[in-house]
Amino acid sequence: MSEETMETNLSVDDNKASQESEVSMNWGVSAPKGGRTVLNRILKDGAKVPLFLGQTLVSSLRDLGYNSTTSALCEHVDNAIQWGATEVRVYFHQTGHRGDFKIATLVYDNGSGMAPHVLKVATAFGGSLVYENRKGIGRYGMGMKTAALSMSPVFDVYSWQEPGAIYSMTVDVDEIGNSRTNLIELSDPVLNDQLPSDILDILTKPMVFPKNPQESQTLLASTREELRERMGSSGTIVFMPECDRLTFRKAQTLTEHATKEMARIYRRFIAKGLRLFVNNRLVEAFDPTYWMSSARHVGIEGLDPKQSRLVGSWPINIPIEEGSRDITTIHVRLYSLPYEQWSSLPRKVLRNDLHVFDDHTVSFMRNDREVEIGSSYPRLKVRKNSYNLWLRLEIDFKGEADEGFGVAANKQGIRLKEYVSELIVEKIGPEIATVRENIKELQGRRATQKSGSKVSEAERRATDAEIFQGKPLPQLSPEEEAALDENLRALAITLKREDETDEQALDRLKGSRYVTIFKHDEYWPFYHCDFRFGKVILTINTAHQFFERIWQPLSELSKMAGTSEEIDDESTDGLNDVGKTCSEVLIGLQSLLLSLARTQSQLSGRDHDSDSEFEHLFDKLRREWSNNLATQLMAK
Repeated sequence: MSEETMETNLSVDDNKASQESEVSMNWGVSAPKGGRTVLNRILKDGAKVPLFLGQTLVSSLRDLGYNSTTSALCEHVDNAIQWGATEVRVYFHQTGHRGDFKIATLVYDNGSGMAPHVLKVATAFGGSLVYENRKGIGRYGMGMKTAALSMSPVFDVYSWQEPGAIYSMTVDVDEIGNSRTNLIELSDPVLNDQLPSDILDILTKPMVFPKNPQESQTLLASTREELRERMGSSGTIVFMPECDRLTFRKAQTLTEHATKEMARIYRRFIAKGLRLFVNNRLVEAFDPTYWMSSARHVGIEGLDPKQSRLVGSWPINIPIEEGSRDITTIHVRLYSLPYEQWSSLPRKVLRNDLHVFDDHTVSFMRNDREVEIGSSYPRLKVRKNSYNLWLRLEIDFKGEADEGFGVAANKQGIRLKEYVSELIVEKIGPEIATVRENIKELQGRRATQKSGSKVSEAERRATDAEIFQGKPLPQLSPEEEAALDENLRALAITLKREDETDEQALDRLKGSRYVTIFKHDEYWPFYHCDFRFGKVILTINTAHQFFERIWQPLSELSKMAGTSEEIDDESTDGLNDVGKTCSEVLIGLQSLLLSLARTQSQLSGRDHDSDSEFEHLFDKLRREWSNNLATQLMAK
């Protein structure tokens, strides 16, 4: 046998081995059976290979990745708004018993509806009448299908453009997965003279939640006859009857979450007149910038002022793509919340009604629809901290800027490109820094004023421990003793807190050997110690990184858990474990600094004017320690 013949035979054998290797598939047990059959046929018979294997593609799209059930349902609300709906209703229909709840979801709108041939196209993946048109909310023709499948393996779409002529389409993952045809085609829409009974029940009967339906639910219609008229001449319903992938298991939690999120996401459309309902309850617009005069916060009792302050508004031209000469204009607005007035509101109002402490610092609005909100965007020089809670940044852009903001097909947030963030920071960076510094100074001032007439827990403990100290504090001279009352009165006036009278300040000073005050000074160390008229005075600098990164976060966590901004001797009953821990840590931190102040008072002499060598040493130590601490706290 010639070498050429041997090489040919070897080549044929190699090809056979390669084909046999490819035919041996190792699919999972739950893989679509029809897809397995089609792929085997292609591999063995050499049949034409379709660009998409429908059986596996549709099943895979169930895992496209929506952040939550609400974000998936927003795709359907987006479509409704895109096609002119003035009323949109979202339903979570719960049946079954505790521990075995079954939930179906439904979205109804009174938009323009779809003709049968349009409905068929809209049900196809990628089928869209507005593909790549970036003026509206939609763009790719994928959202309705992928969003529905992310919740349920089957969904139905009903649409009509005249009363009584309702066309429907169904997509069923299992049915598609079992198909053994290489090319999967959609069937024609089905004409219905009325809706199925389960959908009719959802649209005409109260939901399980909210409770007390007579008071809190506004039904689309109370009877089936009324519903025919109420549905009008056009509209669309997307029904997901077998939801097996929901963020929460109960209709109550799903409803509350959707109401809260959609109130914010669609705030501008609601302000323009969109009537949006979740489980028959009308959604009020929530504006995280607190600028909209029609938003929910305006109705909060006792809120004054009703609006935030608009610091500035900047139009910024950016390339539609990096390096492109074509530009689009984005609009950036910076707001400052009224800290001086609002910070004194009850904790419940700030947290539960106003939602000041939610992650709402930066809001990105695409074509008037919010696509992301958060509190930490390093590229914008914005990080989550107690100061940024009181400022708001709203960034508006059109769909043509999607590349610069990294908007994906399912609108799950943004991935801000550097060439865009640099232009924004260049324009507004100094203003953000100024607002943040103003808030820091106000917080520092409030920290020293808001304690009222009470001695803090750390100050009380330090005073009680004084009788056990081995070395006493310096004694007052006879002259100081004689003038003590007058001197303490003068000192009390300088250290008086908000809503505290001169007499209350004096009583507080007389009742404790230790006093903590707060000062905002960019050039001071993070702490300072004085010993005056028998009192150890600890000053904490609110302008230092120590206050921002350590003291204030501990204080905020204590407040979030149910305690006050300062740690005092009030009962901690009812605090959760985190709150108790943060309270004790903050007391311990204050005790540590008070003990340091006491030690320096012992070694420096009778008062802060002492010219001893210790005073110079402590001053140098304080400044060097402060600088080193600031450097370490700012390191990333």
